[in-house]
Amino acid sequence: MPDSVENEKNYVNASLLIEALMLEDIDSFRKEFVELHPYDQAQFYTGLEADIRPKVYLYLSPEEMAGLFENIEIEEEEYENLLAEMAPAYVAEMLSHMYADDAADVLNELDKEQAVSYLTIMDDEAAKEIKVLLSYEEYTAGSIMTTEYIAISANQTVRSAMYILKKEAPQAETIYYVYVVGDDRKLVGVISLRNLIIADDETMISEVMFDRVVAVSVSEDQEEVARKMRDYNFLAVPVVDFQEHLIGIITVDDILDVIDEEASDDYSKLAGVSDLDRVDKNPFAAAKKRLPWLVILLFLGMMTASLIGRFEETLSQKAILAVFIPLIAGMAGNTGTQALAVAVRGIATGDLEEESMWKLIIREAGTGLITGATCGILVTFIVFIWQHDLVLGLLVGVSIFATLIVATLAGSLVPLFMHKMKIDPAVASGPFITTINDIISILIYFGMATLFMSYLS
Repeated sequence: MPDSVENEKNYVNASLLIEALMLEDIDSFRKEFVELHPYDQAQFYTGLEADIRPKVYLYLSPEEMAGLFENIEIEEEEYENLLAEMAPAYVAEMLSHMYADDAADVLNELDKEQAVSYLTIMDDEAAKEIKVLLSYEEYTAGSIMTTEYIAISANQTVRSAMYILKKEAPQAETIYYVYVVGDDRKLVGVISLRNLIIADDETMISEVMFDRVVAVSVSEDQEEVARKMRDYNFLAVPVVDFQEHLIGIITVDDILDVIDEEASDDYSKLAGVSDLDRVDKNPFAAAKKRLPWLVILLFLGMMTASLIGRFEETLSQKAILAVFIPLIAGMAGNTGTQALAVAVRGIATGDLEEESMWKLIIREAGTGLITGATCGILVTFIVFIWQHDLVLGLLVGVSIFATLIVATLAGSLVPLFMHKMKIDPAVASGPFITTINDIISILIYFGMATLFMSYLS
């Protein structure tokens, strides 16, 4: 058995657990395993060899496996393989004991026919809740919410509310917030567990609840939900339909997954790679994902090469001009990527909602002007000292000056334009901006060189 199963902080006595499995010592296995945190259970389970895992299903009940599966971290296609190792009835019961949103996440990773087969043999009440969650569009509040929450009426006392809380707490995903609804199930307030505990037993809920509830729409994008929970420091946020009926809640653990997923997705796009969070052991699988982007960039790169070819006569007259092509193109690419990162981050965090688009453009134009002037003056002196040619130094310096201004504006304008068109701005990835700025820098550099060729020594 590989050592990788061993938790780095030694919370898991992997050798003891594996030995118990191999010897079919159910008592020793359960005594050690059930005391572990569900995350550690999941880490141990996913590290086991495929021929050993079936023993785990014999020693753990579907309810115990449910807690493990809620904390599992595997690739999408691995869910199907793991569930195939279990009896269908075992899987159905396990899913019934999972929180509805977690069970829906698992079923979303399976093909439609397989998901339907499990839902058919599941507990009717659990299957009904999961089906509702599966019906919502992916990446919306509805797709990540849970229906296991506690709701009370405004027209009841704190004493009766506490009775409901104690009764329903075991099935609820969180009890830190208790939501208050009217007779029509519309959300009218919220009360924290702390305020509920310290309130007098005979006080009416309507007197102690907070009626200015921050909620999200069921169709709201998950990134917007994450931003709202971050801004308000919520542990959970209620989800309502278009008529303000309370239909679910989103907890902070699900939002952490969203933040991680969105950050990984944006970084993947900025790098021009899909599924960057996955490490493919198979080089062919990795190449398959990267090739489409690289082929597109290859054709864009050919445009750059074609442009340089059009200035062949200029290069033949002054071969030293070729030396500075990588310098100017590289500076344009770096500057554009910096501006792109600032713009995409501003869009992702919502900072651009607080300042106008024009303010950002003016600021970036000023930044390009300052950086372009600084780098242009610096390179002018370096080229003059190196080549003893002031005109060549001025040509390269002015080219960098103009290129950096244009590249900075391009790096900020492209994602802003895409955001305006309701397209993910991260698609304006680093490689694309770099290639576009290569083309712009070549045009500026050789255009100026052609104009001032007669002045070059």
